[in-house]
Amino acid sequence: MTSGFRTLSRADVVALGGTDPQAALEDICDVVTLMRQNAAQMPAETHVSLGTPRGKAYALPASVGGRFNAAGVKWTAHRPDANDKLPQAMALTLINRADNGQPLGLVESGALTATRTAAVSALALRHAAPRPVQRVLLLGAGVQAMAHLDMLRHLFPHLQQVSWWDRRASALPFETAQLPWPLIRVADLQIALAQDADAVITCTSAAEPLLGPEAIRPGRLVIQVGYHEVSFAAINRSTRVLVDLWGDFCETSAKSLFQMYRAGKFLPEHVDADLGNLLLDGWRPAADDSVYFSSFGLNVFDIALASRVLKLAAERGTGTHLSLFPE
Repeated sequence: MTSGFRTLSRADVVALGGTDPQAALEDICDVVTLMRQNAAQMPAETHVSLGTPRGKAYALPASVGGRFNAAGVKWTAHRPDANDKLPQAMALTLINRADNGQPLGLVESGALTATRTAAVSALALRHAAPRPVQRVLLLGAGVQAMAHLDMLRHLFPHLQQVSWWDRRASALPFETAQLPWPLIRVADLQIALAQDADAVITCTSAAEPLLGPEAIRPGRLVIQVGYHEVSFAAINRSTRVLVDLWGDFCETSAKSLFQMYRAGKFLPEHVDADLGNLLLDGWRPAADDSVYFSSFGLNVFDIALASRVLKLAAERGTGTHLSLFPE
């Protein structure tokens, strides 16, 4: 007997709370604890070419126990050279039960990925910032930037101000009346960086660094979400270097810190803390530190969030139900 298999569209995921920043934050805190307890696995990814210089499809497996009881794989196609007006990244997550392998469902994961990434940034803002965060500078206007703006709206309503920069001079992404703090559009990135932002969050697709050493200041947290947005010189100038996790992905990832490592200009032992140290060990920077946080994006979080929304879908009878095997 089996309860069947469910597919969830992005609309289903949103309706089931998959983009709720608080729920994602709670999921990630639980997963970090389970990782420390050796109740989670995250093997190395594998990928195939999509026939363009930067096009690749990645398979990212993971499993996590506890309330999630999920094993799965996230399959993401990165299509930066496609000209079909569809998203540059398309992600699906397949979930099985971790205890017996029963297939549970397939979840459209673009929104989940952005939400879990923003939740990790929320943890960094709370635990890795040298000083209480009052002013944030957000870079980018894509899916990740919008998820971060939504996270700030829900989890940091008492900020004094959020400044926002995008190289394409896009229109403001929200009706400002919906926001609990002023959202200030800035046209000149260097002028914005010279101002008193307590935290800078980079959510762009930049292939070359946007932030040089002048962006690094005592008391400031820089969170890198995108690919290669922060120069080696800026990372070198930071007094503290933090990661969500240091793993085998350092050998292939395009993130600035891992490129720096492969160039022989950064040693893993120079990482000061990861998420486990922040959440479970109470690691904190000094008030005059300049902190750089590299957010790789852990697929074990995707497995956990997809598992949660699939369980809710089964309870509520939502999504598209398929019978894979004879009942």
